Amino acid sequence: MTKKQRYIDRFWLFFKFLLCSIVIAFILRGFILIPVPVEGNSMENVLKQGDMVVMEKFSEIRRFDVVVFQLADGTIYIKRVIGLPGETISYENDQLKIDGQPIEEPYLSKNIRSDHESAPYTTDFTLEELTGYTELSEDSYFVLGDNRRVSKDSRSFGTIAREDILGKARFVYYPLHEIKWIR
Repeated sequence: MTKKQRYIDRFWLFFKFLLCSIVIAFILRGFILIPVPVEGNSMENVLKQGDMVVMEKFSEIRRFDVVVFQLADGTIYIKRVIGLPGETISYENDQLKIDGQPIEEPYLSKNIRSDHESAPYTTDFTLEELTGYTELSEDSYFVLGDNRRVSKDSRSFGTIAREDILGKARFVYYPLHEIKWIR
């Protein structure tokens, strides 16, 4: 084999690896790990305006997951899942209650500590007052922003259907000094 033939073989090997890498990156970016920009401050202390997050759409939705969803008007939101299908939800004196049982929200500790006002952080409500239903339907989720006083969430636009959830926000990758897993 001549020197020229070795260079040609190496070039084609490199080209094949590059092509495979591009295809894999396209599949990952387009179908598995999807970048989403954060707009607004309703998830303050977890996500900030201008953050870029990676969303995945293959795992099961659980309570307190941060999800990305799209409403019928085309608006995309990022909020935290509070209520799951079949549950009743209420807030009383800043206490989340699911099916009448108090549930802790440890992810809110920073937000509540930084807020020195005497008013409640989350206004009192019941699911029935907001939606007219006593419990969430089979494919409905109740979502709230972590920055409760400024968040436009299920308290204003109602529950969201499973089919409207685009995926779970998993990881902040930009800006570089804000890189972190979303909890």
